[in-house]
Amino acid sequence: MTSEGYSKLQDELKKLTSEDRPNIIAAIAEARGHGDLSENAEYQYAKEQQSLIEGRISDLESTISRAEVIDIKSMTGEDIKFGATIEIEDDDTGKTHKYQIVGEYESDIENKKLSIISPLARGLIGKSKDDNVEINSPKGMKSYTIISVKYI
Repeated sequence: MTSEGYSKLQDELKKLTSEDRPNIIAAIAEARGHGDLSENAEYQYAKEQQSLIEGRISDLESTISRAEVIDIKSMTGEDIKFGATIEIEDDDTGKTHKYQIVGEYESDIENKKLSIISPLARGLIGKSKDDNVEINSPKGMKSYTIISVKYI
């Protein structure tokens, strides 16, 4: 993953352990004071939230411990690989799109972060500027031309 993605995961873990976990423990303690736990919806909800938070903490700790952080700024080359910021043109519509190829946990299509395991990224890996690429997407076959490949 990128160093930016690694930092975001660490920040999320810190927030979960230092803010969300203590808040949910306090909510559970308060709900216990409201009487019969078997019919206490507030208590049940708080326990479910605690389970979700603990699951996410466990997932983040595992991911962070196994993460391989790659410094993209030190990368060079003309071939597309992990970390590349690419600009592609849809051959059918003529629209251009700019994406950075990132790790699975960092992907965010709204912020132009494309997961390395997505069909589009897998089809682009190893290609270079001016190559034409056909991608089998959920919407059918799409054709793209690679306009630029940068490592920034």
